[in-house]
Amino acid sequence: MLKHFSVGAVLGLFLIAAPSFAEVIVQIAPPAAIVETRPAPPSRRHVWIVGYHRWDGHGYVWVPGHWAVPPRPHMVWVPHRWVRRHGNWVLVEGRWR
Repeated sequence: MLKHFSVGAVLGLFLIAAPSFAEVIVQIAPPAAIVETRPAPPSRRHVWIVGYHRWDGHGYVWVPGHWAVPPRPHMVWVPHRWVRRHGNWVLVEGRWR
């Protein structure tokens, strides 16, 4: 019984951690960013999250920018970006810092 629990626990941890290691790698360069008009912020606490191109498995799709409230005061949004790596393009996810 303990053996089955241990194997299940290890597999469960792997499945939980696996998405954090996933990278989007594309051979086609992303198009230029779309220049968006920002609407007025809903409040002084809101931060603009810049839009970006994401890969949907067949092509690039524009994800529009939007306003968001940082999870904690004084946090800064680091935007999504595509970087060239080993002849491919890799999406570096945006994050709060």
